[in-house]
Amino acid sequence: MTVSGILTSGKARLALGVAVLSALTVTPTHAADGLGGAPAGQKPTVVLVHGAFADGSSWNAVVQRLQRDGYQVIAPPNTLRGIPQDSAYLNSLLKTIKGPIVLVGHSYAGEVISQAAAGVDNVKALVYINAMMPDKGESFASLSGKFPKAPLTKALRQVPFRNGDGTSGTDMYIQPDKLHATFAQDLSQEQASVMASTQRPIAQSAFTDKLTQAAWRDKPVYVLVGKQDRAINPSLERYEAERAHARKTVEINSSHVSLVSHPQAVTDLILSAAHDSGRQ
Repeated sequence: MTVSGILTSGKARLALGVAVLSALTVTPTHAADGLGGAPAGQKPTVVLVHGAFADGSSWNAVVQRLQRDGYQVIAPPNTLRGIPQDSAYLNSLLKTIKGPIVLVGHSYAGEVISQAAAGVDNVKALVYINAMMPDKGESFASLSGKFPKAPLTKALRQVPFRNGDGTSGTDMYIQPDKLHATFAQDLSQEQASVMASTQRPIAQSAFTDKLTQAAWRDKPVYVLVGKQDRAINPSLERYEAERAHARKTVEINSSHVSLVSHPQAVTDLILSAAHDSGRQ
């Protein structure tokens, strides 16, 4: 190769290298925008928050149905460490989502979404599935104490834990041999056994944490009541719906885990909230 050819080849390689580096250093415009969300005028993002003794996979059948209907769905982890931590974490996540949001909480997550959604204007609807819905200044314990205790309260087991910083606390589990009868009686024994083995505990302190804000007081509310719920008294769920002036309340013959045993009914209520939010 001639000197001229070598120089030409070198320049070509240099140009190629610059182009590659430029491509690698260009940041997509959406990279710093969190989880994105629905473009203006399109369907809202549905955020599904699981409750105690569960994880995000408990929403799987609902997620599948919503995705088939064209919805963007996020089912984030709920740390189950108590209202202050869990609601702050969820609030920070919600603020990364663009466009309207339909926020859904099951069981204990009803408390979490109530506090986390306060002041988040793009949360257009709150959906409570077999959920707790305390008011500002109320806790799970004080609100549930207004009604006869649910059978689950006699099936819990305390397990001490220690954190990395040396602090300690107590976790609450469901006794494995009692989970089917008190939590998921409309599932098979095999399904309940898997739930018992994979359950995530909730910190005992979460039961007495008081809400400092209650977003259901100024956002549209949709409620699903499990008429066979043995973890939260169905009468309490009805009381919450009435107090919150729910736009729609659905009652079904379900255990506490309606999102697993009756995913279509749960999905239908979420879709009602999503459709209504588009007309606001």
